[in-house]
Amino acid sequence: MTIRRMLMAVLLIFFIIFSNTNRPSLAEELSTSSIVHLRILETTDIHGHILNYDYLRGRYTNEYGLVRTSTLIKQARREVLNTLLFDNGDLLQGNVLTNYVAREGKVLLGETHPIYKAMNLLGYDAATFGNHDFHYGFPFLQASIKGANFPYVNANMYIEDHDNIGINDIHYFNPYMILDKKVTDINGFRHHLKVGVIGFVTPKVMDWEKRALGGRVRVRDITATAEELVPRMKEAGADIVIVLAHTGLTSPYNINEENSVYPLSKVPGIDAILFGHSHKVFPDRSKYKRVPGIDNKRGTINGVAAVQAGSWGSHLGLIDLLLEYKNGQWTVIHSQSSARSIFKRTKNGIEPTVKSDEEVKNAIIDTHNKAIRNYEIESRDIRVEAELTKKPDI
Repeated sequence: MTIRRMLMAVLLIFFIIFSNTNRPSLAEELSTSSIVHLRILETTDIHGHILNYDYLRGRYTNEYGLVRTSTLIKQARREVLNTLLFDNGDLLQGNVLTNYVAREGKVLLGETHPIYKAMNLLGYDAATFGNHDFHYGFPFLQASIKGANFPYVNANMYIEDHDNIGINDIHYFNPYMILDKKVTDINGFRHHLKVGVIGFVTPKVMDWEKRALGGRVRVRDITATAEELVPRMKEAGADIVIVLAHTGLTSPYNINEENSVYPLSKVPGIDAILFGHSHKVFPDRSKYKRVPGIDNKRGTINGVAAVQAGSWGSHLGLIDLLLEYKNGQWTVIHSQSSARSIFKRTKNGIEPTVKSDEEVKNAIIDTHNKAIRNYEIESRDIRVEAELTKKPDI
C-alpha cells in the first residue's frame, strides 16, 4: 500500500466517524488534527558486505551490497518528510574484508573502521549488536564502534558479577535511548516526537561467542527484559517505542530462545520491531501463512508493525507509521511494513533495481582492494605449502 493510499484510508475513517453527526466538518477536523507520517528504515546482517562483491567467487554481484541499499535509503527518504534509519547488527564480521581489517590491527590503534567510514555517510540514528559482532573479541568491538557517528543500544547484556542476584545486575551497554525527533505533520506544523529505541541480541550469543564473552557478560532473555524496560521507557517520556532485535521469527517459544520476535511482539508498549539474525525477509507472503497473529499484507506480528531486511544489504526494511496526537499522547493509527529489494529476477537473470552509491563505494574501495590482494597472497601461500608437504607417491 502506498502512502497516498494510507492517507486516503485515514481520511475515509475520519469521514465515516464524522458523517451524520453534529460535529464540525471533516476538513475542519483535519485542519486541527496532528497526524504525522514517520518512516522507519532498517538494514541488518550486512556482514561486511558494503560493496556488491562476492569475495569467494572473485566477482561483482547484483544480489547484495550496501552500496546499492544506500541508494534505496536515499530514495525512501526523498518520498517522505520524517525518517529514521537503524542498523540491526551482524555488521563487522563475515567476509574477506572484515577478516583483513581485524587482523590488520589498525582499528585497535585508533583508526576508524572502514565499514564505519562508509556507514557514517548515510546518517544512521542508532544501531544494535548482532552475535557475530563479538567474533573478533570485545576490545576490537569497542574500538570499532568508537568510529561510528551514531549510538549503540543493547538491553539484555549485563556485566557478569558472578552472583545470581538479578536486582543488582548492571547493563554492559546503554540499554535504550530516547531520541528527540523533530517531525512535520500533514498540515505542515512541527512537533517534537520522543522516540524510544531499545536493542537486543539473541541469548545464544553466549554459546557461539563464549571465548569473547565468557566471564565478562551475562545475557538475559529478550522478552523478559523488554517487559521490564519498555514501561521504564514510557515513564521516561517515550512517545513511541522502536525495538532493534537481533533475533529471528519462529513460534512457539521457550525462554532464552534463539529467535524470539513472536513473544516480543506481545509486550505492551512496543510500536515497531526491526529484526534480523535469520537472514530472512518479512513481510513475505510466501511464508508464515499459518502462524496466528501474523499479517503478511500489512507486515504486523500480533498487531505490531515489524520488518526484516534480509541480509548482506539485499533489502531495505521500511515501516510506515501514521501517528495521531490526541488527548496529550501520540498513537499509531495505521502501519505498513515492506522490504525493498536491490535486485529483481528476470528472464535474463538477476538484475539490479538501483545503481550503486559511488560515495559509499569510494569510502571503502581502498580497503577492499588491500583485502583482496592479501587474500590472494594467503591463498597462494596455502597452496604452495600444501604442495610442499604433500607426501610423495611410493
